[in-house]
Amino acid sequence: MTGSASPGPEPRADGESNGRCRIALTGGPGGGKTTAADLFQREIGEGVVVVPEAASMLFSGGFPRVEEPMAVRAVQRAIYHLQRNLEDVQAARYPGRILVCDRGTVDGAAYWPDGDGGFFDAMSSRLEAELARYDAVIFFQTSAVSGRSTTSNNPNRIEGAEEACALDDRLRALWSQHPRFVLVPHNASFFKKITFGLAAIESIVEQLRQERSIAPGA
Repeated sequence: MTGSASPGPEPRADGESNGRCRIALTGGPGGGKTTAADLFQREIGEGVVVVPEAASMLFSGGFPRVEEPMAVRAVQRAIYHLQRNLEDVQAARYPGRILVCDRGTVDGAAYWPDGDGGFFDAMSSRLEAELARYDAVIFFQTSAVSGRSTTSNNPNRIEGAEEACALDDRLRALWSQHPRFVLVPHNASFFKKITFGLAAIESIVEQLRQERSIAPGA
């Protein structure tokens, strides 16, 4: 793992207090992050709140999958604002608890047709400000690096192996700039990968609890 000894980010650039702890779980399609988030919440219970993936919520609710650049931009704007609002809603509902976010607001930059710089300009934000929303990032590498399908556990995933690997690379280039970045690499054994990922989440949560004096059942 990398980044586990790094200090947490500075207070959020938007002027909002960063007193609530947020961990972003991200990575290319089919990495296992959603499985890890669900299992971790079951293990920890009320001490952690999972923020669901905004993109999956939209697409499973009938939001169209599109290819035209203008339409892709509209979709990514919707995902970005829904992600932010989901995080803020859960933070307001469960003050004092650690939020485990299934993806984060940086992800849309990897899908933006004009490059990541255009994405942050369109959102009236900066990469640094979005990274600062999160106290840690745990990156689950896509299973597509071994040629495995990324659609088996999520019907909303339509990317082929090549596209999934390209997305994984773009996402990693963005999120790895966070000072507390942890990589969960692909493993031929999904069980071993998820076990490693759960241990990484547990370690980060314990660090944040000690730093912020958050009680296990807060």
